[in-house]
Amino acid sequence: MLAWVLVLLAVGLGVPPERVLEAQPAGLIRAVGAVRMTVGNMERSIEFYSGVLRFEKVSDVEVWGEDYERLQGVFGLRMRVVRMRLGDEAIELTEYLTPRGRPIPVDSRSHDRWFQHIAIIVSDMDRAYASLRQHRVEHASPAPQRLPDWNANAGGIRAFYFKDPDGHPLEILWFPGGKGDLKWHQPSDRLFLGIDHTAEWLARARTMDPSKSA
Repeated sequence: MLAWVLVLLAVGLGVPPERVLEAQPAGLIRAVGAVRMTVGNMERSIEFYSGVLRFEKVSDVEVWGEDYERLQGVFGLRMRVVRMRLGDEAIELTEYLTPRGRPIPVDSRSHDRWFQHIAIIVSDMDRAYASLRQHRVEHASPAPQRLPDWNANAGGIRAFYFKDPDGHPLEILWFPGGKGDLKWHQPSDRLFLGIDHTAEWLARARTMDPSKSA
C-alpha cells in the first residue's frame, strides 16, 4: 500500500510507475510531494489558481499507456498533469483528456466521503477575502469566521471556505501571533503564502502507533 501511495505522488511528474516502485526503500512517508485534484478544464483551472490565488505553473505534461491505465483503473486514458507551486508547497491538477470523468455532485457537503480540501495561508484575511470577492469566487461559507477563544489551540484563527471552478472546496486561513507554523509569520509582501494542510473525510479514524507502522 505504501508503494502505491508513493507512485500516485510521482506519476504526475511523468515518472513511470515501475521506476518509482523499484526506487522506494522500506520506511515511513516523510513528506507529500503535492496535493492532487482532478479538473474538467485545465486552462480554466490554471487561470484560476494562477490569477486568483497566485500559484505558479512549474510543469505541464501528458501521460498515457498501460502502466497508467492499471494504476488508475481506467482503460484508454490520457491525462494532462500540471504542477503548480505556492511558496514551498505544490498542487497537481489532472485533466482526463480521455475518457472524460463526471463532475463533482452539485449537492456535495463537507461530510460526504469524497470530500477533500486544502488550506491556503494568507498574510491578511481582509485583503484576501476582498480579492476573492473581486474575482467572484463561489462562497462555501458566508464570510470569514473567527474561531472562538474558548478553543485554546485555535482561538483567534480566521478562516473562509470557497470553491474552485470545478467545485473543489478550498480554505484560506490567517494565524494570529503564537498560532500556526513559524514560517507563516515571516515578513512577506505576498498575500497568499502557501498550503498549510489538506484534509479528507474518513469513515473511521484511529490513532496509529508509529513504532508499529510499516
